[in-house]
Amino acid sequence: QVQLVESGGGLAQAGGSLRLSCAAPGIIFSLNTMGWYRQAPGKQRELVASITEGGTLYYDDSVKGRFTISRDDVKNTMHLQMNSLKPEDTALYNCNLEPPPPSRRDWGQGTQVTVSS
Repeated sequence: QVQLVESGGGLAQAGGSLRLSCAAPGIIFSLNTMGWYRQAPGKQRELVASITEGGTLYYDDSVKGRFTISRDDVKNTMHLQMNSLKPEDTALYNCNLEPPPPSRRDWGQGTQVTVSS
């Protein structure tokens, strides 16, 4: 049973910034591909960014140029720097393995990001 803890979300205006953090004591981030996911009301959960054990980065087209995923191997934490926020970024953001495990229990509480126009 993996434990993931997301933080850093909140309310921002369009054009603003937020920095999300992820901690998961049961996962060694540097040995796995990790991702940030988001789910908006009435929408499917989607992968917005990921980083492989080798440092290869992936971004969904909707966030390219605005979001930056990073990993701190010493602290075993992961971050998502979100700049130039748009209202369509509003969602519950979760971190997890990529691909994620199938069990519903293997998700953290997430952190809510709300962007006003």
